[in-house]
Amino acid sequence: MKNKVIFSVLLTLVLLSCQHNHQQEQEYIKNSGRIHGTFYHVTYLQPEGKNLQTEIEAKMREFELSLSTFNSNSIISRINNNDDSVIVDEYFETMYHEAVLVSQNTSGAFDITVAPLVNAWGFGFGNQERKKIPDVNSILPYIGYHKIRLENKKLLKSDKRILLDASAIAKGQSSDIIGKLLEAHGCENYMVEIGGEIACKGLNPNGKKWQIGIDRPTEEIFDEQRKLQTILAISNCGLATSGNYRQYYYKDGKKFAHTINPHTGYPVDHNLLSATVIAASSMRADAFATAFMVLGVDSSLAVCRRIPDIECYLIYADKAGNYQVSYSEGFEKYFNE
Repeated sequence: MKNKVIFSVLLTLVLLSCQHNHQQEQEYIKNSGRIHGTFYHVTYLQPEGKNLQTEIEAKMREFELSLSTFNSNSIISRINNNDDSVIVDEYFETMYHEAVLVSQNTSGAFDITVAPLVNAWGFGFGNQERKKIPDVNSILPYIGYHKIRLENKKLLKSDKRILLDASAIAKGQSSDIIGKLLEAHGCENYMVEIGGEIACKGLNPNGKKWQIGIDRPTEEIFDEQRKLQTILAISNCGLATSGNYRQYYYKDGKKFAHTINPHTGYPVDHNLLSATVIAASSMRADAFATAFMVLGVDSSLAVCRRIPDIECYLIYADKAGNYQVSYSEGFEKYFNE
């Protein structure tokens, strides 16, 4: 699964067509900052010209009290600590039901109980040192989304050693929540990006759909000459990208990626470098993008063919090490013309 701290440079927000009315540009408000262990960028047209940054950040902090594994007082942290008094809130409940849905549709490739494995491999919230390869077989017995259930607003575990990590779905969910906040304040045109997960509606300052660039996979995180694989034009949807090409480490000469297969307990080892998903919500796109990094190219495309409301764009390496692309049939409509 994805680590909590995801570099937002997985996506590049591309502003094209600089020839537009200056006054129109000034009407759009842009807010940015740090949240959820990453960065956020919000652009929106508020009818009265009100800057909503205070409200936006307050809502983000409220959300963290539910799903941040780095906040010891959050609902998810208290559940991980086996606090039997915890009553989940709407944020947690929404996350849980969406997570189960994605798990069921990906044969468990997405699983919020993968936290002990992610921690053991040194990518999670446990801050474990990467001293040796973990004993995966001792951890797998308490991995599995079917080993937890939500009943009367309480999360019940079959084993107290089960730990939850919503980081592979929470940033997308947070983007959706901020989108709804903007709509409640009269904003019909906005783009919310949190750690690379996007929720958008309406048009950008140029009067066009929101234009999003997908990076070519590269291990250079701060490469100023980063190249784009393609540019998309999207509106009224969510988008998320997951990739293994920047979050990894080497141990005894072997490369270990941060995406963990919940079934095997080991980091995935295949040729899929990044998965971009477009769905009705950023939360759904976020979860499926993670699942696709576990499933690989062919299985991911099969999922998209089976589920009508998601599309994917996959970048992978062929046997010669060259970048190749596959995408679902419905994705083509998002390419910028």
